[in-house]
Amino acid sequence: MSIEKNYHLGLLYLVHLLINADGVVNEKEQLALTKIRSKEEIPDSIFDEFERDVLQFKPKEIYQKGINLLSDCEEKKKLNAFVHLYKISEVDGSVHVKEVRLLLYSIKKAAIEFEDVVNAASKIIDY
Repeated sequence: MSIEKNYHLGLLYLVHLLINADGVVNEKEQLALTKIRSKEEIPDSIFDEFERDVLQFKPKEIYQKGINLLSDCEEKKKLNAFVHLYKISEVDGSVHVKEVRLLLYSIKKAAIEFEDVVNAASKIIDY
C-alpha cells in the first residue's frame, strides 16, 4: 500500500471515529469530512474502500487500522492528520469528552506532541 493511501485511509478511519464518538453526526461534521476529502485530494476509490471498511469492521478494529496506517507516515503527515482531527472536534461548537479521549489517546499512540497539534491547528482559519 502506498504511503499516500495509508495517510488517506488512516485519516478517514480516525475522522469517522471522532465524528461518531458522541453518538451524533451533525451537518457541520459531515461538511468538515467533505472539506478534508477535497483538501487532501482523497480519490473516490480510497473513499469507497473506507466506506466499505467502516461498515465491515468494529470501532476498535477501525481505530487500530487508522493508527497503524498513520504510524507508517512521515511526521509532517501524521501531524497534519491530527490537526484535522483537532479541528473537527471543535467544528460542532462543543467538544465531547469521548472526542477528547479519542484525540488525546490517538496523539499519544502516534507519538505526536499535543502542543504541536494545537499550535499547527491555531494557524488554520478556515475549516
